[in-house]
Amino acid sequence: MANVLVSGLVKHFGSVVALNQINLDIEDGEFIVFVGPSGSGKSTLLRCIAGLESISEGTVKIAHVDVTGLDPADRDLSMVFQNYALFPHLSCRANLEFPLKTEGVGKSDIDKRVDQAARLLHVLDLLDRKPSSLSGGQRQRVAIGRAIVKEPKVFLFDEPLSNLDAELRIRMRVEIVKLHRQLQNTIIYVTHDQVEAMTMADRIVVLRAGAIEQVGRPHDLYHRPVNRFVASFIGAPQMNMLPCTHLAGDASSTTIRVGSHAESRLPVGPVRDDEKEGLVVGFRPEHISLARPDAETTETIELEMSVEVIEHLGAATNMYGTVETTSGKSEITVSQSGPVTLLEGHSSRIWIPVADCHLFNSNDNAIKRHGDPPTWK
Repeated sequence: MANVLVSGLVKHFGSVVALNQINLDIEDGEFIVFVGPSGSGKSTLLRCIAGLESISEGTVKIAHVDVTGLDPADRDLSMVFQNYALFPHLSCRANLEFPLKTEGVGKSDIDKRVDQAARLLHVLDLLDRKPSSLSGGQRQRVAIGRAIVKEPKVFLFDEPLSNLDAELRIRMRVEIVKLHRQLQNTIIYVTHDQVEAMTMADRIVVLRAGAIEQVGRPHDLYHRPVNRFVASFIGAPQMNMLPCTHLAGDASSTTIRVGSHAESRLPVGPVRDDEKEGLVVGFRPEHISLARPDAETTETIELEMSVEVIEHLGAATNMYGTVETTSGKSEITVSQSGPVTLLEGHSSRIWIPVADCHLFNSNDNAIKRHGDPPTWK
C-alpha cells in the first residue's frame, strides 16, 4: 500500500491546457474517485499518475518516492481499463500469469497468486476458458485479477464498468468495494457516473476543464457543494436552481424572496454587497415537501408548481414543472418516495425547508451556511 502525492501538475497538449495546477494528496489505503464530465481531465490525470502521459510541470510521488520521470513499469502500479485488454488467444489462467512471467516470478509463486486472485474474484472455474467465452462481467473480473496478482502499491481503474449493462454495473461496483476492504490497497478510480462515485468512494475529486472544483467525502459534496457546478453534478435528479432577490441579512442569515409569496430567511451569510445581485437559491428535488410542514418547527420557502411531466419509477416519483420566480418562470423538479396523487397539467403547493437550501452568488460560488466548518471553502 502507498500514498500518492500530486503537486503542481500541469499537462499541455500543444496549446491546450488539459490539466492546470493539480494538487492532490491521496492517503495510504484510500479509495478515491475522479469524476467529472467528458473532457474534464479525469482520465488524463490518471494516466499522468500511471506514467502513460508525460507531464509538463509538477511532480508525482508514490509512497514518498518521486516517480515523475519513471516509466509506468517502474511505478509499482496496476491498471484496469474500460475495454478489459485481455489477450484473446490465451486462457484466463494464462492472462493472469502473463504479468508475473514477464517479471520473472517463479512458477510456484505464480500458481499461488493466480489461485488466490481467482478465488477472491470467484473465477476459479473459468481459468481454462478463453475471454471470448465469458460474459462482460466475467471478463472484467479476470482483468481485475490480472491487476491483483502483481500485488501493486496502487490500483488504477479507468471507467472499468462503462461497457456493462446497468444491473451488472451495480453488482460489479459492490464487488470492487468488497475487494478494496479485503485488500486495503490504495485505489484511484475514474468514472463519469456520479452515482458510481457516491456509492464507492472514500473521497471524491470533482474535475472540470482540467481543474479540481472540490475534494471531499460523498456526504460533504452532497450537502456542502462549494459552487453551482458541484451542486448540479452531484445528485440525481440535479439540484434545482431558482433566481431570488436579496432583502436583508446579517452574519448568520439572509432573507430572500423567490416568488410572489412571503420572504424566507435562510441560515446563510454573510452576503457581501457585491454579491447581492444575481443570487440563486438551490435545493435538491428530494428535499421538497408536498405537504405543509409544521410552521413552528420548520421554516420553508412556499411556491406554486405547475406540474408538466410525472415519472413513475416505482420506489420514487419525479415531477417536472415550473414555478413563478422574481425573474419569471423557472423549471423545477420534485422527487418523492413512492407514488403521488398529483396529475399532469395541474398545480400544487410545494414547501422547501430553508435548512436544506444553498445560496450561490453571481460567480456561482456558494455562500457559507451557518454551521459549516471554517475550512469548508
